[in-house]
Amino acid sequence: MRHGIVILPQQPWAEAKHQWIRAEELGFDHAWTYDHLSWRSLADETWHATVPTLTAAASVTSRIGLGTFVASPNFRHPVTFAKELATLDDVSEGRFLLGVGSGGTGFDSTVLGQPELSPRERHTRFEEFVRGLDQLLRFETPGSGGISFSGDWFSAVNARMVGAPARSPRLPFVVAAEGPRGLRLAAELADGWLTLGRTADTLDEWWQVVTETSKRVDDSLEKAGRASETLDRYLNLDGAPLFSLDSVGAWDDAVGRAEALGFTDVIGHWPRAEGIYAGDESVLIEIASRFSR
Repeated sequence: MRHGIVILPQQPWAEAKHQWIRAEELGFDHAWTYDHLSWRSLADETWHATVPTLTAAASVTSRIGLGTFVASPNFRHPVTFAKELATLDDVSEGRFLLGVGSGGTGFDSTVLGQPELSPRERHTRFEEFVRGLDQLLRFETPGSGGISFSGDWFSAVNARMVGAPARSPRLPFVVAAEGPRGLRLAAELADGWLTLGRTADTLDEWWQVVTETSKRVDDSLEKAGRASETLDRYLNLDGAPLFSLDSVGAWDDAVGRAEALGFTDVIGHWPRAEGIYAGDESVLIEIASRFSR
């Protein structure tokens, strides 16, 4: 089992850098930050940009994986975003993980004056976004004249991705998906699948949803003719109605249940002083001391 931690982009970098360094020192396999322009109950608080934050994190770490949790097409275009991601992957020397999802219906979906989209429209846009990134991040053959594609949501005309990817054939995609169309897309081209379950009143109900979705992933992989072990499986433990770092026991129980369901990676949030994800950093240090031995 691999362990990940989310560090919200709220602190000035002079303070935040110590969290990223500490995450590596504690032995976490990967560290993530939200890819939003602002977020829910924290919308009126400090909220830094994602790509600069991860680039800075890459400059003060050397081993830990770094990822977006999760990027979406709500306010991005594949061409400009691919250029940023390729540069970030280069700076991090091949440690970047692209967490990507269809985009919610909150602040990010309306801040640029966008019309409200139906679930079907959001998925169609998402699939175009991911396929465009997939094509761009494999880079073009020298002398090919660039990369072009045209869709209902995104187009590119002779886009240049000069150089070569830090990894072949491209950096890893971790696709967040719950519904059948998203799971089909993940089974087709993702390196990993990410879920946070769905809102539930009780912990048992949440785990039941996670179990059912995991089975649908297996079905999607089978239909795609793909072996189950070729897709990494990431579980956001804090999608549950109990903060994963509420106690060492809560973490151990969640990790054990995730492992039994075939998840390869679990992710929690760095405890905040108050509000959402409020907790004690001593719990974080204790659980890290156990899995990093």
